[in-house]
Amino acid sequence: MDFYGRRHVFDDLGRRLDHIRETGTGRLLAVRGRRQVGKSRLFTRFVERAGLPYLYFTAVKNALPAAQLQTLTADLHTSTTPLKDAETLFAAPPADWRDAFGRIAVACRDTPSVVVIDEFPWAAGADPALEGQLQNAWDRQLEHTPVLFVLIGSDVTMMERLTEHDRPLYGRAKNRTILPFNPAECAEALGSGADPMAAFDTALVTGGYPRLVADRARTASTTAFVHEQLSDENSDLAVMGQRSLDAEFPDAQQARRVLSAIGGTEIGSGTFSQVVGRLPEAGSAAQTAVTRAIRVLTEKGVVTVDVPVGSSPGSRLRRYRIADPCLRFWFRFVEEQLPHIARGRPDIARGVFDRGWPSWRGRAVEPLVQDAVSRLSPGMPGLGGAGQGGSWWNRDNSVEYEVVLPAAAGKEVLLVGSVKWRENKRFGARELERLADARHYVPGADAARLLAVCPAGLADGVRPDLTLTPADLLAAWQR
Repeated sequence: MDFYGRRHVFDDLGRRLDHIRETGTGRLLAVRGRRQVGKSRLFTRFVERAGLPYLYFTAVKNALPAAQLQTLTADLHTSTTPLKDAETLFAAPPADWRDAFGRIAVACRDTPSVVVIDEFPWAAGADPALEGQLQNAWDRQLEHTPVLFVLIGSDVTMMERLTEHDRPLYGRAKNRTILPFNPAECAEALGSGADPMAAFDTALVTGGYPRLVADRARTASTTAFVHEQLSDENSDLAVMGQRSLDAEFPDAQQARRVLSAIGGTEIGSGTFSQVVGRLPEAGSAAQTAVTRAIRVLTEKGVVTVDVPVGSSPGSRLRRYRIADPCLRFWFRFVEEQLPHIARGRPDIARGVFDRGWPSWRGRAVEPLVQDAVSRLSPGMPGLGGAGQGGSWWNRDNSVEYEVVLPAAAGKEVLLVGSVKWRENKRFGARELERLADARHYVPGADAARLLAVCPAGLADGVRPDLTLTPADLLAAWQR
């Protein structure tokens, strides 16, 4: 695959290396990100581009410490630019991790170098003393050598806890999260001249996972890509969701069922009662199951809880949606269709997608639009000092506005927007009238500016205060 995006990550890593060269002291970095987000490939490319001696070790799941250290020694000899004196220092595998870190410190003592331990949670799981031994080696030797020491893990929860105050590496390791491709990086992968709307569609279907984005870039359109992927039960898109679930929730069946209940709705999000209603249990049993599962899912960052802008986090108007767009798409259009695909009837799966895609797409894009508007707001007239955008709806869901941008301080609402994500029908006068009603419904929006987002453009005579096209929104991630 070609390599796209990640400029901001490379820039950040480059600055860290510059500091190491200038000071001669080490830096410890804890990198997290979900599986398939491209962490390993990114750091492989980084160590090759850096031109410095490096070790890239990938831990082996369920392997004993001795086997891990044998693999480390083998990986050391695969480096295109090995650590200094590696042949001599690692002529035999280290006796333990303390020994390994001591040898690495000697190899890096006077030469700027990079050391990467990929799948660090697997190595730490095999040896509970590993974190403590690394802390000891860091304090005594490694911090005083010119080395960028990187720990990578797909177990996001474990990597987050790695640097908490009660853990050995607290105060030593800096955190870095590797996210999926944003819409602008999806546009880059699609190639110059690609329709900006296609970049957003790609982000919604693939979730920005590099392998899926590369698959999408080889097809003529998002629809063609989905149709192709739905023809094979073993396609990347078909298996991505199950692999993510197996990695995140190997034993939590209830969490999976609740995810399916949330993602399986027509628009991919739901209220508490809607989620409860999709489970086979009834009454308090279902409510208890959903409450427990949502607690786990939100802690892991898999489910996002949305409340109307200006409401407290504990508002009863909460809505639940799957945070990962790819997983959200998978539950809506893939999970229930896998039996049809497996028995040779992909036409059924394609039909479900063709019928449901327009409405699902229109709602799924809203968080991306909200994020883009928040990013763009500093450069937009009248929106200085804006906070993070969201949406707003009333108690009975009869009134809703897709983009609401509050002031960072105070209760004033600076902007209210309507998103009509369609290509063939322009934003009309009646839609602008309904948008203007927001000044009466949304608290603090009396003087809010009005924003229209519609790829098809504006109807004649329709003049909101602000208008954003898909190309305008993409610019939010290109700055």
